[in-house]
Amino acid sequence: MTQELSPTSIPHRPPFLFVDEIVEHDDKRIVTRWYAEPAAEFFRGHYPGRPVMPGVLLCECCFQAGALLIAGRVGGFEADGVPVITRIQDARFKRMVTPGQHLQIEVTLDDELEGAFYMTGRITSEGQAVMRTSFVGMRVPATESVAEING
Repeated sequence: MTQELSPTSIPHRPPFLFVDEIVEHDDKRIVTRWYAEPAAEFFRGHYPGRPVMPGVLLCECCFQAGALLIAGRVGGFEADGVPVITRIQDARFKRMVTPGQHLQIEVTLDDELEGAFYMTGRITSEGQAVMRTSFVGMRVPATESVAEING
């Protein structure tokens, strides 16, 4: 059973929160939305005169939706726990995201093994594919490093 979720169910906060709303979620899937605010600071420098959202931030949209999916499964993140990404695979970018676009992010849980959540994220805008990626996320104590997790 999943718990009730909101964007505050993960430790991310503006200006590094890429979830405006949770459209739907269950144990194995979550759909979120985010508006690429034209005033976002990253658009100023990437690229001046032709702003484009960096691909790494598109990935982050998926990772935050995935963190929400994990939070729903494990009962949230305690005060000293954080979601971390331990693997990113096969990121494919189909379209650029420019200021003012509305993004829909869908993350599905493919597998779970010993606290590792294997997920696939997809982003669309106006019904068109923007990107997709596979990744692995975990909930860890805030004091633990990724190197300790991966051995």
